[in-house]
Amino acid sequence: MGAKLAPRLDEHELIRAVQHGDQDAFEALVRSYDQTVLGLAMNLLRSPEDARDVYQEAFLRVYKNIHSFRFDCSFHTWLYRIVTNLCFDYLRKRKIRKEEPAVVETGDGPLDRTYAVEEERPAGDPERRYQNHQLSQRIGRALEDLTPRERMVFELRHYQGMRLRTIGEILGTSEEAAKNCLFRATQKMRAVLGEFV
Repeated sequence: MGAKLAPRLDEHELIRAVQHGDQDAFEALVRSYDQTVLGLAMNLLRSPEDARDVYQEAFLRVYKNIHSFRFDCSFHTWLYRIVTNLCFDYLRKRKIRKEEPAVVETGDGPLDRTYAVEEERPAGDPERRYQNHQLSQRIGRALEDLTPRERMVFELRHYQGMRLRTIGEILGTSEEAAKNCLFRATQKMRAVLGEFV
């Protein structure tokens, strides 16, 4: 008969254990959110390097500040607020420097950082592939034209599937303000995408 496994702690118990210095509980908390945090940062920043930096910084901030978490909002919302604030910082810096080219050089040759839609058939239809490439370039340009806040709201709503109320909580604003921001972002996206929408 094998050793009895410890019962799985619910999230509140896990957070309380972390607040009392339990390193294993912190590692369990990180494991339960690591893919979500990395995915969110990648969707918002579109850069694996920046996403990994945000991921590390976000969990470092969680570790340093978890003692101040008071359960007045969900941990998920609190963590997303940390991640989105860090992403805001990266987007603002990037907007100032305009540092992210569409194509970058890697050790394996050029890497197109635009977001092409994968072709289902191996050979693919050249015309469809061309249209997908054109669309991905336009989407990339449209996202770059959004303000950091508009991009954040657009990404959280359309890529993360979050409700506007939750987005408002994460960004420290109202549901109505998030809705208005999403409207502006959508209008800008439509203007840039033109015949693709």
